[in-house]
Amino acid sequence: MSRILCVHGVGQQRKGPQTLHDEWFPALHDGCLLAGEQLSAADVTCVFYGNLFRPPGRALAAGDPMIQPKDLDEFEAELLGAWWQEAARVDSAVVAPDTRTLVATPRTVQRALRALSGSRFFAGLADRALLSDLRQVRRFFQEPEVRQAAQQALMDAVSPEVRVVVGHSLGSVVAYETLCAHPEWSVEVLLTLGSPLGIRHLIFDRLQPAPALGSADGPQGFWPESVGRWVNIADEGDVVALEKDLRPRFGSRVEGYLVSNGATAHGIQPYLTAEETGRAIRQGLDVR
Repeated sequence: MSRILCVHGVGQQRKGPQTLHDEWFPALHDGCLLAGEQLSAADVTCVFYGNLFRPPGRALAAGDPMIQPKDLDEFEAELLGAWWQEAARVDSAVVAPDTRTLVATPRTVQRALRALSGSRFFAGLADRALLSDLRQVRRFFQEPEVRQAAQQALMDAVSPEVRVVVGHSLGSVVAYETLCAHPEWSVEVLLTLGSPLGIRHLIFDRLQPAPALGSADGPQGFWPESVGRWVNIADEGDVVALEKDLRPRFGSRVEGYLVSNGATAHGIQPYLTAEETGRAIRQGLDVR
């Protein structure tokens, strides 16, 4: 049985668990080698829930239904605006949004897409793919059956042999919520990569369990009791990981690291090949 479970993010709907394993394992192996840990392919299982977002086929259809800027709801438009603002902060090539502008109309959505098309972060990502990614995040938080099915995919993969759970992007939300729901599990390390968990209102405030109110520092997220250690790794230029430091939201026990992923700030491969990632995994595997 696998000792490491990996949970993917958005935009993976045309892949599958073996395809993801072929992409994730070599990079994960390299990161662990830097930290002095040798992995085998059998150590790693990729949890797959991307099929929840793949439209069913139909006669003479081609690809996903086209999502237009006018189709974005308030949640999707606000998340796009947050990405735009963060992209402008970390990339001088991106025109910053007017602080008075709310991305809530097709016109302002078009402005955001135009601005982001010139960023290093979204280079090569077509408007259609970006809008589809926004839709997947929205569906996870607003469609209970999608949320439950994504969590069930992780639940089905968990065994007593699992020591480390790795969550990338939206996968970090899936991992966090599922681990919180199962305090009876025993996982040594939760490793979150490029995580949006700290984004107030859009992500953090919508988590299950809901953050606790009453703190002078604002709402506080719960520690997943099934987890011994939590390591969060982010690239400074990762627009999705808008809040790089999760300690203000989840407490001082969260260990945080900044890494340099180059041009692909949110890409899973540079996150996995980082020595910091390999070190966290090694520490989780060495406990027992």
